[in-house]
Amino acid sequence: MPAGRFSVSLAGLMRCVAQIVAGCLLAGVTAGVAAVPPKGPAAAPTAPQIGALQAEAATTGWEAVAQKLRTAAIASYRRSPGQAEARYYLYRWADLFGTTESQALARWADDVGRAKIGYPRAEPDIDAGDWPLAALWPEDLRRYALTSSDFSEAFFTQLSPLDQPVMVMKILAAIWTRDPAVFREYANLALALAVVYDVPPPADWPHGQVRPQALPRRLPDPVEAFAFFVKADRTGATLQRLSRLPAEDLKYVVDTSASFADLTWAETKVAAPLAGLARLYNMVRYRRDRLEGDVLIWPEATYRLADIAERGGICIDQAYFAAMVGKAKGVPTLLFRGAGLDGRHAWFGFLDGNGRWQLDCGRDAAQKLVTGFAFDPQTWTNITDHDLAFLADGFRRLPMFKASRVNAQFADLFFGMGEFTACAAAARAAVNNEPRNVEAWNTLLVARQRLGGDPKQLEGLLLEGARTFERYPDIESNFKLLLSRSLRTRGATSEADFVERSTAHKYEADRSDLSDRQAEEKLLRSLTTEDIDQCIMTYFSVLKSYGNGAGINFFDRIVRPFVEYLLLNGRPVQAQQAVETARRTLRVEPNSQLELNLNVLSDRAREAGR
Repeated sequence: MPAGRFSVSLAGLMRCVAQIVAGCLLAGVTAGVAAVPPKGPAAAPTAPQIGALQAEAATTGWEAVAQKLRTAAIASYRRSPGQAEARYYLYRWADLFGTTESQALARWADDVGRAKIGYPRAEPDIDAGDWPLAALWPEDLRRYALTSSDFSEAFFTQLSPLDQPVMVMKILAAIWTRDPAVFREYANLALALAVVYDVPPPADWPHGQVRPQALPRRLPDPVEAFAFFVKADRTGATLQRLSRLPAEDLKYVVDTSASFADLTWAETKVAAPLAGLARLYNMVRYRRDRLEGDVLIWPEATYRLADIAERGGICIDQAYFAAMVGKAKGVPTLLFRGAGLDGRHAWFGFLDGNGRWQLDCGRDAAQKLVTGFAFDPQTWTNITDHDLAFLADGFRRLPMFKASRVNAQFADLFFGMGEFTACAAAARAAVNNEPRNVEAWNTLLVARQRLGGDPKQLEGLLLEGARTFERYPDIESNFKLLLSRSLRTRGATSEADFVERSTAHKYEADRSDLSDRQAEEKLLRSLTTEDIDQCIMTYFSVLKSYGNGAGINFFDRIVRPFVEYLLLNGRPVQAQQAVETARRTLRVEPNSQLELNLNVLSDRAREAGR
C-alpha cells in the first residue's frame, strides 16, 4: 500500500509535516482573538459571544478576526492546554471563513500535486473567485459551526488537505439547507458525505474487474444520499446507529457505487444480522468455471447485487456483494482487492457491534500473506497498513488520543510560526499522551531537526519511535530507515548496516515489501556514491541477500531500474546478465506477469547489444 503521511527521509519528513501544516493553513495556521472567557476545559463559546464575532467579521472581515483569535488561542494554550481547544477551533473557523475560494483551491491543488494524485485541478462548474468561503454558508450554519464543539472537532479532525474545500463547503450547505434540524442530528453523516463526495472517484473504483457499462463509477447526489441513509436509520433498516458513528467510520458507509434501488433491494431481500455479517461473502456462489476459464472480468451486462446473488461470481464479486450489502444496512465496510486482476484474492471487512473492525472476512489461510488494497474514499488512495491497524485497534476514539490531538494541533501551529522550541514541546506532549500519534511524531522529528544539535538526539528519538511502533511494520521500518541514514551520515557505518540487516531479517518472511525496500535503499546508495563496476557488484550482492524467492515487487524496485541504468550507461552485456541472474533467483512461475516482464527486459538488453 502507498506510504501514509510518515515519509522515508528527513527531507520527506519535512514535506510530510509541511502537508500537515498546509492542512491547517486552509483553516489558517499562518494567521490569531476577541477574548472569549473559558468556562472550564474546552468550554464552547456562548451564542452572544458568537453573535459579537460575526458582527465584528461583518465589519472588519473574517481575516482580521482570525488574527485576534489565533493570538488568544495561543495565549490560552500557554496557560492551560486543556482550556485551549475551543479557542483553537474558533480561530480555525474564522480563518477558513476568511479564505477566498481562489486561495483555498490553489492550496488544495498544490497539496494534490505534492501527493501525486490524479485529481482534476478544480471541478468544471466551479467559478473560483475572490469572495470568502463564509459566503458559501448561510448565517445560521456558520453560527452552528462556531457554537458546536462536537461539530468543530469532527470537522477539523476529519478534514484532509486532499479534500476539495469549496465542494466540501457546498455539500454541507446543501444538506443544511434541506433540513437544519436533521443536519444537527446527523452532522457526522453530512460530514462524511462532504469529504467523500467532493471529488469524483477513480475509474478503477470500487474494483477493476467490472466494465463501466455494467457499473458506472458515479457517486449519488449527496443530498439524496443523506436523505436515503437518514431514512434507513430512522426506520430501523440499519444494523449500526448512524447518528452515533463518527465521520471516520461513516465514510465507509456512504462510499457506495451501488444505486439506491440496489441498496433498497439489499435492505429488504438480504437477511444478515450484524454478528453474522461475515457470512455475506459466501452467500454468493463461487464460480470456479470463470476462474479456470480465465474470465476475471464480470461477463454480464449489469452488475446489480441481485445479479451477483443469482449468477454467482469469483472472489472480487463476493467481496463487492458483501461490502455493498453491509453499506445498505448502515455498516461501515471495506473491500480488499489483490494486486492486479487476480481473481483469487479479494475479501472484505466491517465494523462489528463492539466497535471493532473485522478485516479478514472471506480471506482464507492461503491469502494471509497476500497484500490487500482498500480505497480510502476520502482521498481515493489506498489505505496504509498502519491506518488499517489503527482502525482495528480503535485507540483514536479514546480520551487520551483527543488530548494528544490538541497538543499536536498546537504543535503544527507553532511550526507554522517558526517557534520550533514550542513546537517540539507541544509535539512531545502529544506523543506522551498517545505514543501512536504518527502526525505528532512527524512534527517532533522535524522540529528537533530545525533546532539542530547533536545528531544522536535525533537518533534517540528515531529509536524510541521504532520501538513504539513495533506492532506497525510500515511505520517501524520507516523509523529504522531514517535511523540507518543518520548513522551512516555521521560515519557509523557498521551500526547502520546492523540496523538495515535486522530490519530486513525481521520482515523477510511475512513482509517481503519491507525487505524489498531495504534492498532498494542499499542499491540506491551504491548508485549515488560508487562507480558503475562497484554498482554491479552491489546489485548481485543485493540479489543474493534479498532476492531469493522474491516476487514482482522486487523486480519493480530493484531489477528493472538497475537493468535500465546499465542500458543507459552502455552496458548491455551486464544488463543481460543482471536479468538472467534475477530469473534464476526470484520466484518466477510459468506464464506469470513476472516471467513476461523478465522476457521483455531480456529482449531489450539483447537488442541493445547487437
